[in-house]
Amino acid sequence: MSLIRVMRYGSVAFAAMAMVTLLAAPAAAQDPAPSGPSLTVTGGLDVTNQYNFRGIRQNTDGVSIWPYIDFGIGAYTGEGALKSVTVNLGTWNAFNSQIDNFTNLDGETSSNKWYESDLYATMGFGFSKGSLGFTYTSYTSPANFFTHVKELSIKLAVDDSSVLGKGALKPYALFAFELGTDVAKGQADGGLKAGKYLELGVAPGYAGAKASLAVPIKVGLSIGDYYELAGEDQKFGFFSIAGVVTVPMGANWNIHGGAEYQKLGDMTKALFSGESNQGIASIGLGFTY
Repeated sequence: MSLIRVMRYGSVAFAAMAMVTLLAAPAAAQDPAPSGPSLTVTGGLDVTNQYNFRGIRQNTDGVSIWPYIDFGIGAYTGEGALKSVTVNLGTWNAFNSQIDNFTNLDGETSSNKWYESDLYATMGFGFSKGSLGFTYTSYTSPANFFTHVKELSIKLAVDDSSVLGKGALKPYALFAFELGTDVAKGQADGGLKAGKYLELGVAPGYAGAKASLAVPIKVGLSIGDYYELAGEDQKFGFFSIAGVVTVPMGANWNIHGGAEYQKLGDMTKALFSGESNQGIASIGLGFTY
């Protein structure tokens, strides 16, 4: 990927968190619902001072603006072991204000600020104690600052709220595999080999009458050439802890903001001239219908 990108799925707290939730959220299951399949539309616009994709630097100057929309189709619902099946289709985009006559992959100067446009499709399965989701994502750069990345990911989430109640941690594991790569092409790190990524996290939180708080904590790891530095695979990519506050605005809209701290590994901090500690702030508007 590009200099700015060497890039994405890393994130500020709430947007990455919101997308992960959407991608694996179950929504319907074994027997067709009496009224037929349901449709939920979720989207929003987030603004952040810094964009790191899984710890990999994308922008640090100006702001990054993230419009996104997700269409969730509740296909089936049931009372057996399989509680729900859902299909999610959506797009996520990034406009980086810092781009001004930068050189793209063709060696041409460009002021196109549409840094990234992603399309994804997910099939999710909901169970009484958790969920399983399979997602294909196509990462592209309309401004041509990084090569096309194609990825298949699997997310397993556990719902421990019945045991821990308000202290539920809601742990998850996300496995991602880059597809159709070549040397320095089709890879988030611009490396030599297709990468395999593992993310482990928890998402404790508290929901009040007027606002909710989420505290996502996660670690990003390479399980095969995902964070390459001078041709060597670096296992540790980043650690992140964040706080995200969401305030409802009526039945369908919300405003949310967050602060995130990232501790970077050897490969990811090399993109910041050796700076391993990163602070990220964000604010956004969201809706669900």
